[in-house]
Amino acid sequence: MVSAMVSIPRGERLQIMLTEDEYHALDLWRFSRHMPSRAAAVRELLRRGLSAEGFAVSDGTRKSSDFGLIGKSSAETDGRQP
Repeated sequence: MVSAMVSIPRGERLQIMLTEDEYHALDLWRFSRHMPSRAAAVRELLRRGLSAEGFAVSDGTRKSSDFGLIGKSSAETDGRQP
């Protein structure tokens, strides 16, 4: 019986540079967990790292401005211009 492959749409491309040690560590981690690809391993490690820091993977409903490092000023919250 052949099962249908589930396709997950990927909207953004990210290119990163790794040191030889990082590349080797990624492959060791990937193979020890039988991950299908380096990309899948990187996505899983990113998800785990974000979760460990208290961030959930976005569900697509939040804007980048929702992730700001500083809060809104009182002028912005009551409608006044700074």
